[in-house]
Amino acid sequence: MRKLTKKSKVIAVAASVALVAVGGGTAYAYWTTTGSGTGTAANSAGGGTVTLHASFDAGLAPGNSVPVVYTADNSTNTGTVVGALTASVTTSVAECLPAWFTVSANTSNSPVAANSTGTQVGSGTLAFLNDAANQDACKSAIVTVTVGSL
Repeated sequence: MRKLTKKSKVIAVAASVALVAVGGGTAYAYWTTTGSGTGTAANSAGGGTVTLHASFDAGLAPGNSVPVVYTADNSTNTGTVVGALTASVTTSVAECLPAWFTVSANTSNSPVAANSTGTQVGSGTLAFLNDAANQDACKSAIVTVTVGSL
């Protein structure tokens, strides 16, 4: 077998590249067509139910107020959004009137990630109104803020 010279090698490589560039003598043919189709998938059934919490400092006295923080726990595998919150006050002593208290719930559409706990979804203020009536029944009473979402 005869050895290729440097010049022969260069010519062989150039010819190979030219052959590949023009398709190597292979012809291509194809058909064109038209078509249509659809695809479907069901949306999520929703974020499910979250558990809402209200937390505030103890020791409220007539004429004072404390900030309230609203949080949500989401034990589902789907994230959700908590909308407007509602809040109300109850007490552990019947003579400690809930009407002596006001509570606000400032909210916006707050996202709550899937499988999360303690996500802040709002805030507000709990106030113990200073009424002219004797409010001694509220001493050591337990004040509960119940929070819900619309």
